[in-house]
Amino acid sequence: MTSQFITVEGVEGAGKTTQLEFIREVLEAAGKKVLPTREPGGAALGEEIRALLLQQRREGMTAEAELLLLFAARAEHLHQVIRPALASGIWVLCDRFTEASYAYQGGGRGIARERIAVLEHWVQGELRPDLTLLFDLPAEQGLARAGRRGWMDRFEREELAFFQRVRNAYLEQAARHPDRYRIVDASRSVAAVRAEVETILHAFLREPV
Repeated sequence: MTSQFITVEGVEGAGKTTQLEFIREVLEAAGKKVLPTREPGGAALGEEIRALLLQQRREGMTAEAELLLLFAARAEHLHQVIRPALASGIWVLCDRFTEASYAYQGGGRGIARERIAVLEHWVQGELRPDLTLLFDLPAEQGLARAGRRGWMDRFEREELAFFQRVRNAYLEQAARHPDRYRIVDASRSVAAVRAEVETILHAFLREPV
C-alpha cells in the first residue's frame, strides 16, 4: 500500500486528541512510517495563523477572514509538510483538514459550501484524504467535556447552536463521501471508541490501493 493521507475530525470534546496517538500506534505497528500533524498549523506560518484564529480577543473576526486565513495556513501546510511527506512514502495523520472548514465555516458560520469548494480546488488540486475518521457525538456532550479542560479558545466559546450546526455539517459531508468517511460514535467510553477505531484501521490496511 502506498503512502496514505488520514484525517481525524469532530466537534470539540469528541476525543480526537486521545485517539490520535492510538491511531499512530496502530499504523506504526503495521509497519508504516507516520507523520502526525494538525490544522490550522503544521507549518511555521500555519502555527502563527493558528494563534491568530484561536485567541479570544479575535472575536470580531469576520467569517470570510477566518476562512481565508485557514486556507492560507492550509496552502503552506500542504506545500511544506503534507505533499513532501506523501511523496516520500510517509503516511500523514492530520488532526482536522478541509472537512473542518465545511463544518465550522460552512455549517457553523453559514458560508456557502460552493465558496469553500472553490478554495478547496484552488489550494488542494485533486488531493483529498484517503480516510477520514469522524468522531461524532451530541454537541452538548462535547461542550461539557471541553469545558472540563479549563481554558477555552475562541471557537470553544461559541454557543451550543453553533456546534449543533457544525455537527450536522460534518454528518452531511460524511453522507456526501461515504467512500472515505468512517463515523465513530464518540459518546462511548475511550476503550469502546478505541476498539472501533482499531477495527476500522485494520480493515483499511487490508484494502488494496
